[in-house]
Amino acid sequence: MKLRKVTAASAAVLALALTATACGSDDKDDSGSGSSGGGEKIKIGIKYDQPGIGLKEPDGSFSGFDVDVATYVAKELGYEANQIEFVETKSADRENALARGDVKFIVASYSINDERKKKVDFAGPYLLAHQDLLVKTDSKISKGADLNGKNLCSVAGSTSAQNVRDKIAPKANLRQLSGYSECLAALQSGSVDALTTDDSILAGYAAQDKYKGQFKLVGEKLSNENYGIGVKKGDTATVNKINAALEKMVSDKSWQKAVDENFGPANYKNEPAPKIGVVVK
Repeated sequence: MKLRKVTAASAAVLALALTATACGSDDKDDSGSGSSGGGEKIKIGIKYDQPGIGLKEPDGSFSGFDVDVATYVAKELGYEANQIEFVETKSADRENALARGDVKFIVASYSINDERKKKVDFAGPYLLAHQDLLVKTDSKISKGADLNGKNLCSVAGSTSAQNVRDKIAPKANLRQLSGYSECLAALQSGSVDALTTDDSILAGYAAQDKYKGQFKLVGEKLSNENYGIGVKKGDTATVNKINAALEKMVSDKSWQKAVDENFGPANYKNEPAPKIGVVVK
């Protein structure tokens, strides 16, 4: 009887200890601290449909610059690659995904702006992109003004094409399709003369194996797009940890390596790594 009582008491103490440990692990995960992530998974929001940025491959793996950045940051927060669960976060749902707690943070060509900062906090920026033009390699279009009288493609609902018309080519003929893949196919076939959106996105598409060498970036800088990592509003601890990870990624050359591997085939002339907390207007 005495042995049973001791065993039961020990079991109770052990159960309490395990419960306390589990609570401590949750606290670690929420703050991003700890060297192993507490053995838990971390959910990170990315794009699934942007080659070179965030793409879900046919075999279920993921590739792209944002994926590389997210993986590096997660490791610095204590999570190995097999502890990461990538979650598709479409542009219209990014703020809601963070507010609901669907993901810990979002790395998805997420430009920092004042309106978004009212709803989420941002780490970074980690890339300064610009709106640019993509044309065929043998195209005579060397500047935006050359698009007057030419056909320009962008995605329906995007302001990119109108931006070109307003700023540099008022007589360009706009053609809006449902996605960038469709625009790229139209550019390849010759039914449009140029495609416009962020240069990083254009470089990602042009760098695909099936398109290598066929397209080039013109080099226009029609806007500044400061890509940041979105974090739930008020989670300052995670923002600080991510910023530290981004600084390390730049200093150990992993950042430039990721740029070269994901955008290099399109001869993407990237800006230097931006300084943390400095948003270029």
